[in-house]
Amino acid sequence: MHTKESNLKLVVIGLLLGILMSAMDNTIVASAMGTIVSDLGGLDKIVWVTSAYMVMVMAGTPIFGKLSDMYGRKRFFMFGLIVFLIGSALCGTATSITQLSIYRAIQGIGGGALMPIAFTIVFDIFPPEKRGKLTGLFGAVFGISSVLGPLLGAYITDYVGWQWVFYINLPLGIIALFLIATSYKESISHAKQRIDWGGAFTLVGAIICLMFALELGGNQYAWDSSVILGLFAGFAVLLLAFILIERVAAEPVISFAMFSKRLFATSSVTALFYGSAFIVATIYIPIFVQGVFGGSATNSGLILMPMMIGTVVGSQTGGLLTTKTSFRNIMILSAVCFVAGVYSLSTLSPDTSRLMLNVFMALTGFGVGFSFSVLSMAAIHNFDMRQRGSATSTSTFMRSLGMTLGITIFGIIQRNNFTSSISEAFGGSEQSAAFGDPRAALTPEARAKIPPEILEKISSALSSSIAHTFMWAMIPAVLGLVFVLLMPKDRLTIPSKTAQASEGKR
Repeated sequence: MHTKESNLKLVVIGLLLGILMSAMDNTIVASAMGTIVSDLGGLDKIVWVTSAYMVMVMAGTPIFGKLSDMYGRKRFFMFGLIVFLIGSALCGTATSITQLSIYRAIQGIGGGALMPIAFTIVFDIFPPEKRGKLTGLFGAVFGISSVLGPLLGAYITDYVGWQWVFYINLPLGIIALFLIATSYKESISHAKQRIDWGGAFTLVGAIICLMFALELGGNQYAWDSSVILGLFAGFAVLLLAFILIERVAAEPVISFAMFSKRLFATSSVTALFYGSAFIVATIYIPIFVQGVFGGSATNSGLILMPMMIGTVVGSQTGGLLTTKTSFRNIMILSAVCFVAGVYSLSTLSPDTSRLMLNVFMALTGFGVGFSFSVLSMAAIHNFDMRQRGSATSTSTFMRSLGMTLGITIFGIIQRNNFTSSISEAFGGSEQSAAFGDPRAALTPEARAKIPPEILEKISSALSSSIAHTFMWAMIPAVLGLVFVLLMPKDRLTIPSKTAQASEGKR
């Protein structure tokens, strides 16, 4: 460990600002999405604003993790910050949903470096007895950013303009960049490894083919059309190629050998299922509040606060408990709360009170909060300094994969259910097509122009489609609980001072 004690606080602040910036960006976009769609149009492409970011995060995460093991954490964390800032600046200039999605993809490239490398740096510069507290703090900042993001983003959306929800990243990122550049001094000895570009490209290509097939199938193309069948075939071929490449690669992007460690395998798969279920709440609760309760973007931001406060409490609690009991015991509490929260959200209706929605949000947030600190520590637990970047990035990749597939698959479920409900409500008449776009009910101004009886039908259809989507989200939530139960009873070990000193010299 070459960073001086006096600079550790500045390094931690820089890392926390980087996480704050990247995590806050997701929730800002979620709370402002109703207004953005109302302004730019393109509701049929709304999922790509989020999934474009997620795909690129997923592509960059394992590659940056491997590069940080090879050439150092600092340069790639700073690279991620710079690319993220460029993407943020571009997003503010977008004039269409398609353009915004492309710029979000640029943000995603930078975002792929930030979270995994930040956690890995913490493990590099702090001894085991402090890692639980610090990892809990990082998870809590993730939660705090999720509280601050909706509030700040909603206020800016209502009173300044949605473009500034992206520009707000710039000052935070510049400060983080300065602190890391001037304060973090790391060891120059790193493992020399090869980048598995073949594995990286085939994996990302497979995921993109799958997402396009799921998004376009049954919408712009029939499920049995040559385009959709070709995309599914592309997914299968690229996935097979990825598996074959990874089996022979000297330094694979995702090492199957890592999954031979039971704690790593179960914690990573749990992260995948948690990510796919939690993204539904992040995206659809703001839309529910604006489209069913009739709130502005500020209201939808405020309504997310209980969930995010729960996330902060859960993350901090989880981090502190790692020195007292096993990862498995902590995550059982987490999974039970998370499953209960998602089930509660599946009961949403226009008659649901604000108070009950707050309770459902807090329970869901508390359950998922543990995963941000505990699963990250569990994934890295059995690896040394030369493999931590790969281990952390693979775990983060699994969560990103879950979120990416979740927003695509559950987006299809919500859209199809909403369309079906609207058609049924209006008997397939011309009004069905005229009001088949929930964007019509997302702003107070638009709602004021719609006759009450029509608005009630739209709100009811939107509410039932979102509740139906949460019911489907129970599947990954329950699967998360199953894999938590399969975790071994490993717990954080505090090595002797001699062992710590030995590791620090490596």
